[in-house]
Amino acid sequence: MASEFDETDFVDGDFQAARKSPVTAALSGGSGRPPTREELDARVSETQQRLVELKRAQEELERERTALEEARRRRTEFQTGREEMLQNLTRGVGFLEESEFNARRDAEQMAKTLGELREALTKVQGIHEETWTQENYKVELTRALTVIDSARMEWNAARLKWALLNGPPPPEENGLPAEKAANASLESLGFLQLCKLGLAFTWPLTLVTLASLGVLIFYLIARK
Repeated sequence: MASEFDETDFVDGDFQAARKSPVTAALSGGSGRPPTREELDARVSETQQRLVELKRAQEELERERTALEEARRRRTEFQTGREEMLQNLTRGVGFLEESEFNARRDAEQMAKTLGELREALTKVQGIHEETWTQENYKVELTRALTVIDSARMEWNAARLKWALLNGPPPPEENGLPAEKAANASLESLGFLQLCKLGLAFTWPLTLVTLASLGVLIFYLIARK
């Protein structure tokens, strides 16, 4: 007995899938005919346009990425610079405040010392010896000596407090050390002077040696 007729036996599945494919439909223009040259040119132009748009979008993304990296770098530079300057400025303000305090204190002390020295100077300048008489000579002299002693005390106290009142220190090259000066002095002496100088230094030892030698000779003679 013959089997029942099946219509699917005469249907090509690959052909039906190809017909339903969107690529095939696009190339064929939705019909069963092959695409024309104009259709292919239009498709190429459309693809080229899409590539240009994609390239433009890529360039835009690259610019956005560069801008973001620059913003991140500037942000990092801002944070690092702020922390650095906060630390440096805080330390600098502290140092300068301390230096300003010390300078203000020194200035106040110097002003006080300056006032005392001016007062002492005025008192010393106020001594007028030409006005002394035979009757008040001793009294005026005692008073003047008291003023001078007081001024000397003020001056010495100021010199101890302010080293600049002692004048600049002498340059090192102007004076030779004691050892170099001694060597220079010895080099300038002659032979005879050096012998005399050596005898002056060693005469006690020479005297003791001669005395010991004399005692030894006397002892040897006495034994004979």
